[in-house]
Amino acid sequence: MNGIMKWSWTALIGIFSTAPHAESPATALPVPLVESVDLKRFMGSWYVIAQITADSDRGAHNAVETYSMNPDGSIATVYRNRQGSFDGPEKVMHPVGYVEDGSGNALWGIRLYWWLPFKLEYRVSYLEADYSVVIIARSKRDYVWLMSRKPNMSASDLARYTALIGSWGYDTSKLLSVPQRWPESSSK
Repeated sequence: MNGIMKWSWTALIGIFSTAPHAESPATALPVPLVESVDLKRFMGSWYVIAQITADSDRGAHNAVETYSMNPDGSIATVYRNRQGSFDGPEKVMHPVGYVEDGSGNALWGIRLYWWLPFKLEYRVSYLEADYSVVIIARSKRDYVWLMSRKPNMSASDLARYTALIGSWGYDTSKLLSVPQRWPESSSK
């Protein structure tokens, strides 16, 4: 092997050995489901601190998800954020959650739009005992949301929750922080 070839392989090995990575799904812990969720305590507003989500939510600022119980037992959800900046246009969605029987209220199906014939999996995978922080995940390991009752989180807490998410097989290099600044300036 000539010197250039040897140097190229050494450089590639170095790059890949230091690149951020998660456990492979085969060696990662399964995406957990908390034992039970007290829905009354869970209702209310949650600030999105970090997420792996659809491209349409990249660049979200001041993202908040608010839950309330409907009379039929479903969960009304209002997701809102500012697109691109704190003063960007507001995006609002109104998905509806349906708790799966026998899940301890920890597994939901989320219908993004009333006319869609399917629901997306929504797993309450981690929940602090005081209901201050929640991690919502999916078995496919495609989306995840780290949310808090407060708009900001310490760097050490963010690192701890990020490591937990990584232990479930998520590629945490895709986890994006969601900037939060409250109160908001006047709406546009």
